[in-house]
Amino acid sequence: MYVDLLTLYFIIIGTLLATAGLTFWEHRAHPKRSGSLRILAAGFATLALGCTAALFRGQAPGGLGSAAANLIVLGGYLLVMNGAASLRGKRYRAASFALLIAMALVWAAAGAEGEDFLWKYVSAFPIALVSAATTWQLLRCDALKALKPLRIAAAVTGIHALIYIARAFILPWWVARHGPGVQLAASTLTMYEGVLYSILLPMTLIKLVREETHGELVRESQTDYLTRLGNRRWFFEQGARLIEDGKGRVPVAVLAFDLDQFKAVNDRYGHQKGDQVLQSFAETARGMLGEDAILARIGGEEFAALLSGDAAHRAPALGESIVRRFAETISNRVDDIGIAATVSIGLAQYEQDAPPLAEALAAADRALYRAKALGGNRLVAAGAAALRVAAG
Repeated sequence: MYVDLLTLYFIIIGTLLATAGLTFWEHRAHPKRSGSLRILAAGFATLALGCTAALFRGQAPGGLGSAAANLIVLGGYLLVMNGAASLRGKRYRAASFALLIAMALVWAAAGAEGEDFLWKYVSAFPIALVSAATTWQLLRCDALKALKPLRIAAAVTGIHALIYIARAFILPWWVARHGPGVQLAASTLTMYEGVLYSILLPMTLIKLVREETHGELVRESQTDYLTRLGNRRWFFEQGARLIEDGKGRVPVAVLAFDLDQFKAVNDRYGHQKGDQVLQSFAETARGMLGEDAILARIGGEEFAALLSGDAAHRAPALGESIVRRFAETISNRVDDIGIAATVSIGLAQYEQDAPPLAEALAAADRALYRAKALGGNRLVAAGAAALRVAAG
């Protein structure tokens, strides 16, 4: 189906205005990315304004209409680039203004005589440059690299840059060789791609921000607010997955922790100091077990860890190290008050055929109770009989 250029202009203007409004509306729901979304919304609205100006550029004398339309469009692309850059905490205001001023000087130097050539070919180069910079900013956004919409958005802006590079450097040669009909075909192709750009890029960027927010909400629902470790739900979800993936081939170890006489700590020093003791233990345990351990706060002063592979073999030594480190008063000083806090640990180790996580944790809990019955501040491993019971 053939669509004339005027209709394509109207489609692009309409979609840009709609996506600008939608992008601006989204900023309320995503406080972390509110600034970025507002900049992007301004960019899409400015592009719509530039396309509108392009429709009436012939009515201004001396090439002023073309210059104004091109500078407005370029400003829109620069806003989109800055919106993408702000996703990684960057802004390029000075460079953006410098490019606009440089392009204004080019238009002024070209005058009415060079208006047509500048509009058809030269003006495409800064748009290609800014679109390529937008792609680069998106690809360098490490915080969002794991999300698929980021790669799609980068592909959209990258293709857009390539098309405008071709318009700036290849199209003049092609028109000179094959006649002005090529110019019309190229303009039509550019407009069709512009329609796709005006739809795909805003929608993909909105999807990107939505997925980031959703992921953060999921992580918060699985994170203990005080210690920033995983919570009970997260521990059982991640732990069950690890045991299932191992399927008896990888040794695992479960450690159950309980801070000794923690109620007395709260009663003597207050709950604020007690919270800081919990945070101190979380830091100690995480530092000793490493980032690969599945470590969570599963109750008030109760914690649990799941280790696999070589770490599971070293679980007794790691647990003993946590007991010693946490018992050192100097490592648990809170607001210059030395608090003698200790921890008891129960350990259940499985070389193969580990039971479901709930049963393995129950075996570690029974060993923990024995550790506390012996006075606490120690690690006790579950015996072979207890492990056979847990394994069924």
